[in-house]
Amino acid sequence: MRSKGVRLYGAYDIRLEEFDLPPIRDDEILVRVMSDSICMSTYKLLVQGKAHKRCPSNVDTHPVIIGHEFAGDIVKVGKKWLGEFAPGEKFAQQPALNYKGSLASPGYSYEYFGGACTYCVVPPEVMELGYLLHYDGESYFEASLGEPMSCVVGGYHDIYHTDRHSHEHTMGVKEGGSLLIMGGCGPMGLGAIEYALTLEKKPGMIVVTDLSGERIARARQLIPESRAAAHGIRLTYINPSECPDEFTRLMELTGGKGYDDVFVYNSIRSLAELGDRLLGFDGCMNFFSGPMDKGFSATINLYNCHYSSTHIIGTTGGSTGDLKEAIRLAAEGKIRPAVMVTHVGGMDSIVETTKNLPSLPGGKKLTYTQFDMPLTAIADFREKGKTDPLFARLADCCDAHSGLWNSEAEDILFRHFGVA
Repeated sequence: MRSKGVRLYGAYDIRLEEFDLPPIRDDEILVRVMSDSICMSTYKLLVQGKAHKRCPSNVDTHPVIIGHEFAGDIVKVGKKWLGEFAPGEKFAQQPALNYKGSLASPGYSYEYFGGACTYCVVPPEVMELGYLLHYDGESYFEASLGEPMSCVVGGYHDIYHTDRHSHEHTMGVKEGGSLLIMGGCGPMGLGAIEYALTLEKKPGMIVVTDLSGERIARARQLIPESRAAAHGIRLTYINPSECPDEFTRLMELTGGKGYDDVFVYNSIRSLAELGDRLLGFDGCMNFFSGPMDKGFSATINLYNCHYSSTHIIGTTGGSTGDLKEAIRLAAEGKIRPAVMVTHVGGMDSIVETTKNLPSLPGGKKLTYTQFDMPLTAIADFREKGKTDPLFARLADCCDAHSGLWNSEAEDILFRHFGVA
């Protein structure tokens, strides 16, 4: 079967091309990919090529399909999985396989399994692990965004606090405590704010920092302080560039006690060090943002680690349980993964978007692989709509959903491009 997709041949070498898929075996499944959101981790793969720990050494002769945040439809099921999966049903998938100790993952390691394509073959280990998920949601894009949201969910589940009397660890942010999200107005940070509002054991205060006034304005529009207040949480947005002394300003908000929980969403040494300084007694910092530099390091206060029980963790990816939780919460309308999305494009936009991802403004770049469309900012739909009726309809639809991408807008694209 013919497929079209973006494949990696080495560092800085990705190509949009057509290629043949092999016939599926009895233990494989053929799927049609509908949506794939682009992750910064894919940019890291592009930069490193063979040096990336998940990239095979023969990628120059056996290129891999990039993209791991994808969803779509099942087309054909091998005999082994008949009865468990059926052609025509939607799927979501967990890309963090870790199968028998292997680092192989879709979007990094497989010649015929990845998200930036029209069709791909799901290998047997995915089904054996239970990582090909039945998905009954209304839209494809929310299933794609389930993967990054699962990373956010996993970060919250892994953060912990201690008890010196029992030596037990209590998982999750401190109930009624103070939570700081540093660099928090990008796509993952917005997801982190959204998820915090759903917690059963909620923090009493969330402080979000970002150096971009534009990103803060968008965050405040999408997740206003009043929305958090309705959940019993005091939410404060801070632009450190407007503070004479960032440390003093952030400490003042806690009454000088420091923060119970800190998430660092940018790989910046000074940010990590500031997060460590801001921890209160038994405070936990999650260094969430993965650096590209293998020698990346920062100074931490070991005096506070010893006497104030501060601790630091780092999380990457989410478990299948985290993914299922993210998808369920989205289906129930309790979280809005769409807050992450600022741009939408088609298959032909993936190569240049991936190559230029760090320099592109805004949040998540969502792509649809069954048609071509230039990557377009949602904020630009109205202007483009003056000459293109498609974008006028998309603008109206997004305006009706508080400026967010949505399932109705997805349907407009599918109908326009004749995607059944």
